[in-house]
Formats: sequence, C-alpha cells, structure tokens
Amino acid sequence: MTVRLDELDRKILSQLQEDASQSLDDIARKVGSSKTPVWNRIRRMKEQGVIGRQTALLDPETLGLEACFFVLIRTSEHEAAWQHRFLAALRARPEVQEAHRLAGDIDYILKVRVKNARAYDAFYQALISEVKIHNVTALLSMEEIKSTTLLPL
Repeated sequence: MTVRLDELDRKILSQLQEDASQSLDDIARKVGSSKTPVWNRIRRMKEQGVIGRQTALLDPETLGLEACFFVLIRTSEHEAAWQHRFLAALRARPEVQEAHRLAGDIDYILKVRVKNARAYDAFYQALISEVKIHNVTALLSMEEIKSTTLLPL
C-alpha cells in the first residue's frame, strides 16, 4: 500500500534520513514549519509504517569488520521446509546484513560482513552444516564505492 506524502512530509523524511537524532526544533526550522505540525506528521508517518525503527549507523571497519562478501547462492531445494530452515539460519547469523531472494540463475544473494577471509570461511562452514546448498559463490568487495540508507524521495 502506497502512502500519499506531500512536499512537507518529504522534506521531513529527508531530514530524518540525514540525521534522525536532530531535534524537532531543528527539523521544523530546516523544513520551514513549526514543531507541533512536524511532530504530528512524524507520528502519522510512523503509524502508517512510512517510518520504521530508528537506529544508529556504525562504521564496520572501525569495529574490525573489514571484509564485505556478496554471497551468491544456488539451491536445488525449493520446498517450504528447506526454505524455513535456510531463512532461520540466515536470521540467526549476525554476519548477514542483507539477504534477498532473486529471480534468474541465482536464488539468493547475501551481504555478509566479517573480520577477514577466515571469519567468512567459518560463516560458510556453519551455513552449509545447517542447510543443504547446491552452489555458493563468494565475491569479496575490494572497495565500497557507495553505501547509503537514504531513499530517493
């Protein structure tokens, strides 16, 4: 379900995407409104599901998580029980930052953040011990060129 947003809603969302920790006064000033209407709009957009949880973005390299792998998975298993086990295994692994089911030759792609290749291998060994996977290809990101959580409004 698409929610209708006006220009002020979009300005508020842009400010929240940039820095959700800024005060209502700061957001209101930047979007050309006052505090109460901004607060009401934010509350409404939370109720509508436009705004989800608010969180802090951490720097993975500063925390020692220097290796980012994109893992391409092909499976010959497509029944519900296998998928349930696979999804549970992914959700239980904090190294998995993103997981997508794909159309085409590859069934799933994962974004996995770990310390190094040895840590990736430990992740890989644990995953294949939990679920049967036909083929896994791991691609090491050599350089992150762009990473954003900002949606185009």
